[in-house]
Amino acid sequence: MFSDIIEIIILSLVQGVSEFLPISSSAHLIIISTLYEFKSSSLLIDISLHLGSLFAIVFFFRRELLDLQNNQKLLTLIIVGSIPLMVVGYILYTTNLIYNLRNIKVIAWTTLIFAIILFFADRRRFDKKISSNLNLKTILYIGFFQVLALIPGVSRAGITMTAARFFRFNRFDSSKISFLLAIPALVGASALSLKDVLNQSFDFNYLIIVAITFSFLFSYFTVKFFLDYINKFSLNVFIIYRILIAILIFLTIYN
Repeated sequence: MFSDIIEIIILSLVQGVSEFLPISSSAHLIIISTLYEFKSSSLLIDISLHLGSLFAIVFFFRRELLDLQNNQKLLTLIIVGSIPLMVVGYILYTTNLIYNLRNIKVIAWTTLIFAIILFFADRRRFDKKISSNLNLKTILYIGFFQVLALIPGVSRAGITMTAARFFRFNRFDSSKISFLLAIPALVGASALSLKDVLNQSFDFNYLIIVAITFSFLFSYFTVKFFLDYINKFSLNVFIIYRILIAILIFLTIYN
């Protein structure tokens, strides 16, 4: 029992932290799973981890989400910008092609390549803001970039921040766009997985509550920390981290 809870807390930490930082949650979950076999891991636990992150980001931005009068345009753009990911993700998921991408070599290369791309996107100071510069054309471009996040190692947060930075949004607003786009993405991922769970017999147990709770806590405080951090510093620490992770994976593969 105690070991199961520890495993869930570790998985919640990985999900909560890496989902919203530009370091790829799927890549970290795959890497950790190859290093250690989690006995408590299951499709239902995966859904619970995603739900925890979803509840956290919705709670964090609850004022913007509930203030439809002032944020209707922004929320509409976020939904529209999520359509490319929803469509391509559904096709890859239903055809099982998405599982062909879950390869350790793919993770190594995408982790490295997209770290370099993020570095060039984040080099300059830009001052565009969501309130005055986010429009249909821009959000669709960012949405198409987000499709690349279906490849493990790319990082959904990382690629959307990269795209927003290329479109000259400041770091804070780039991060906010990324976090808001996470809401439909997490809803879609949870819905697809839930469909599979409902076709199976399953037992609701305490580990589901533990997974949702800790994923919520880690996700919420990660978002809060990152938005405070990005107001003062660049993304260099995450770029360096990605490069080190890529080197470590390459050494593991080719040794």
